[in-house]
Amino acid sequence: MSVRIEKLSPAVGAEVTGIDPREPLDAGTVAKLEAAFEEHGVLLFREAPMTPPQLTAFSRNFGNLQPHVQRAYHHPEAPEVVVMTNQHADGSFDETGARRGAIEDVRQGWHSDLCYDREPAKATLLHATNVPSSGGNTCFTSAYAAYDALPEQTRQRVRGLEALFVYGTDHRSKSLVVAARTLDKEQRAVHPVVNAHAASGRAAIYANPLLTAGVIGMEQEESDRLLDQLFDMLDRPEFRWEHEWSVGDTLMWDNRGGVMHSGRLDYPLGELRRFLRTTVTGGPILPA
Repeated sequence: MSVRIEKLSPAVGAEVTGIDPREPLDAGTVAKLEAAFEEHGVLLFREAPMTPPQLTAFSRNFGNLQPHVQRAYHHPEAPEVVVMTNQHADGSFDETGARRGAIEDVRQGWHSDLCYDREPAKATLLHATNVPSSGGNTCFTSAYAAYDALPEQTRQRVRGLEALFVYGTDHRSKSLVVAARTLDKEQRAVHPVVNAHAASGRAAIYANPLLTAGVIGMEQEESDRLLDQLFDMLDRPEFRWEHEWSVGDTLMWDNRGGVMHSGRLDYPLGELRRFLRTTVTGGPILPA
């Protein structure tokens, strides 16, 4: 079968059919997926349940893998795989796990994975093993479209600025503070507020409401006002798409700029929500 790519929304996301992610891929197929990934920012592969080794093998088609900083959630049989779950081993609710990448108010949850690293990830792959009866969607927004829609004066103002990105318990986001409780140490890095995508060169908003502490060299009040303008634009509905999960679905999203995501913490908390996740190594975030 040949690879088929179908857009999921005008702004972001595409579904891939015609391949089985559990089987080896030839170089031509990988090249087509890479091109689609660059164009759409998010790729969806539906209902193909995978074991941890199968997920790692599929993920390695796109680059080297790295363990997540949340060591407490590493899969015992595959260190490159982190388990995203809302339950402890005894079945009780795990609030720290539930809040990793998920929040009640999506406007406050937009982020790009590992933006708190000096060299953030290229891609994240998330694979559903257990989904609740309702809710728990993963939402995406086009940071390209959000940047393009800013007033020209604002675009000129933010280009060249840098911001501090933090993953730790000393942060304004209460949800992030809970999610960071099991970290070995706080993570932080400085990156451009607006970046140029490493592959496409397109400019996009890179600062995000979940992990950006403030603009370097600005008083906090001024920084908050400026960042809120950017975050309001990221949250506009015309730039968004969200995925309703089924068991066996896999999403792959870009972390090099252009796309942000957030999970919804709106499902029945007594029901198991569990995913396997891998991270493809990336490179430096470039200023626009």
